[in-house]
Amino acid sequence: MTTAFLAALGATGPAPDRAGKMDLYGRFVGSWDLDVRQFAEDGAERRRKGEWHFGWTLEGRAIQDVWIVPPRGAQRTGDAAANVNTYGTTLRVFDPRTDAWHVQWFDPVTQNISQMIGRAEGADIVQLGSTADGRLIRWRFLEIAADSFLWRGEISSDQGASWRVVTEFRAVRATTA
Repeated sequence: MTTAFLAALGATGPAPDRAGKMDLYGRFVGSWDLDVRQFAEDGAERRRKGEWHFGWTLEGRAIQDVWIVPPRGAQRTGDAAANVNTYGTTLRVFDPRTDAWHVQWFDPVTQNISQMIGRAEGADIVQLGSTADGRLIRWRFLEIAADSFLWRGEISSDQGASWRVVTEFRAVRATTA
């Protein structure tokens, strides 16, 4: 059953009717090793490793990822929520009517669910949304290269006048998948 489900979910590349627009996130398809920095409101920093996997899904009309912090293995023991572990997925679907991406993030460990709109801004990718309590969130892909990028998660409590960095991922393409 798992094999049938994964075969139905996965795709080998972009759908022909979306091909050019799918490149915005399609360039990330594959596996990435992460150096993760998480910042508390008091300025305390926590560093960990992680893994991030991107793939074509839903007949090539979506790009889905799974991000895992800390990576799978011995580091994931204990109470996942208490340890602020993350094991979630993002589904990104291009909308040709708005020339933008609908982005949905789900983390069942922390019960964090976010909805955003993603677009290219110059050489970067910016995803904007809001939290359940109305604060703005901004997720950005920066310094994008073939084998590396910086991802930054930010939050604003003043409607975008200022932003506080919550998480940063330095991603390097994994040599083994």
